[in-house]
Amino acid sequence: MIHYIQFKATAHATEDLSGVLKALDFFLYPCLRIPDENEILKLHNIVSANGHFGNPISLISAKIENKGNSSRFVNFFNENISDEDRQILRSEMPDRLDDDLNFYMRFDKQEAFAGRLKLTDGDDAVFVKIKIETYPKSWENAGLIVEELFG
Repeated sequence: MIHYIQFKATAHATEDLSGVLKALDFFLYPCLRIPDENEILKLHNIVSANGHFGNPISLISAKIENKGNSSRFVNFFNENISDEDRQILRSEMPDRLDDDLNFYMRFDKQEAFAGRLKLTDGDDAVFVKIKIETYPKSWENAGLIVEELFG
């Protein structure tokens, strides 16, 4: 079903890194069987970089690979997504699933910081990539899995 879930966010020089981490952790804590700050810290991968105009940015990512943690994310998603966002997601599902069976969603980073799940199409987001597994590899079967899990 789900091979892994990857979360990414960018902290710009004008943002507080701890605030962006809080937004990312909004997604991570519900994934863990026993939410623990030390476990969350192990998941964080922070890389310093420069933006297009040379401005400093931090690229933050985390990856969930455990089947149980992935299932907890799906439960978290389904318990917190609004009906309106679910409808948007349903209508866009074919465009969000690529040929490598990666399913993409973006969530508003400011809303996540405030403890709310809200889809966005903007760049100030927590980016979520869900790698779907099917045997044999099949976009159609992956689409059915995505519909079952997130539709």
